[in-house]
Amino acid sequence: MGNLLDRLRRVQDAAVEGKRVVVRVDYNVPLADGKVADDSRIRASLPTLENILERGGAPILLTHLGRPEGKVVPALRLDPVAKRLEELLGKTVRKLNTCVGDEVTQAIEEWEPGSVILLENVRFFPEETADEAGFARKLAALGDMFVNDAFATLHRAHASTLGIADYLPAYAGLLVQKEIEALARLTDSPEHPYVAIIGGKKARSKLGTLRDLVDQVDAILIGGGVAFTFLRSLGQNVGGSIVDESLFDEILLVSQKAEEKGVPIVLPRDAVIAAELSDTAESLVVPINGIPSDAMGLDIGPETIALFGEKIATAKTIMWAGPMGAFEFAPFSAGTKEIGQALAESDAFTVVGGGETGEAVKKLGLAEKMSLISTGGGACLALLRGKALPALEALRE
Repeated sequence: MGNLLDRLRRVQDAAVEGKRVVVRVDYNVPLADGKVADDSRIRASLPTLENILERGGAPILLTHLGRPEGKVVPALRLDPVAKRLEELLGKTVRKLNTCVGDEVTQAIEEWEPGSVILLENVRFFPEETADEAGFARKLAALGDMFVNDAFATLHRAHASTLGIADYLPAYAGLLVQKEIEALARLTDSPEHPYVAIIGGKKARSKLGTLRDLVDQVDAILIGGGVAFTFLRSLGQNVGGSIVDESLFDEILLVSQKAEEKGVPIVLPRDAVIAAELSDTAESLVVPINGIPSDAMGLDIGPETIALFGEKIATAKTIMWAGPMGAFEFAPFSAGTKEIGQALAESDAFTVVGGGETGEAVKKLGLAEKMSLISTGGGACLALLRGKALPALEALRE
């Protein structure tokens, strides 16, 4: 694929003064007790909103929250999001109860300079995820131009991410630019040695990424639940660990490709095991071939942490996607914590994939030490695999 930054239209080059600017943001944030529990995605959108406001534009925001599946779900309304956005932005945020129709048209006509309009959860409309042209046209009719700043949704061909760009001049927001600039350092001209660290619960969601990364990296370190499926496919006994046997043939192909390319796939040598997954579980460290049938591997062990640490210490570029164990439970958090610490102490250019890995790094207080924590897991991995994202391509000249 070509350079990720090629021909990208940028919000800072758009003439926004006096214009209605429809901005797709990603406010898919966790809520607790009617409040935003983690506002990092809202904070990430502020530079783009401030840029538009400072230059006299009228931001009209579109976002989804959760998976309401085309129905109005009161618990997924955006009122708590609007409240937090107003606090962070220091500007009036007028939150509406729908995305299209007379209420929206009137609110836009009454827009006061320096304020923001937030439309209701766009996934309350089934036409959104179907990328229905009629709905995209209605959204486009609200503005004079479109800015996509929702990096995490760039792999979604939805009305508010892709369809709308058929009807309005479309630009990349500052967050989208920041993430793409960082990822371009991995896809276009990575500094070597380049090490990929792959973890997480499910091997299925990571296999395609692994297959494509073999062409780009110098070593792949595998932990988390992914490792046990790999180990079992290679004939290793992994006791009662969760394994997806349907992936064995594909894993064999990935392993053969890595061997042909001279890219080592480094698997755990020891594991933290337990009979149950809980904060009070009795855990034990055993060699990787010593997991009994009544226990499962739930984290990488100290020998593996040291082995992975050696690879990380010599790397110049590191991409990490997926925790090393069930980090949300105290007995199985050491692997993720130690690998995160190793990245934080590294001089390498470090990119952390979104989702659970990003959460873990933030929870450990290491976020500031990473070059980038991507706001989007799926979009990030798709770009690293060299996939074209339709919603991103729509922002090019």
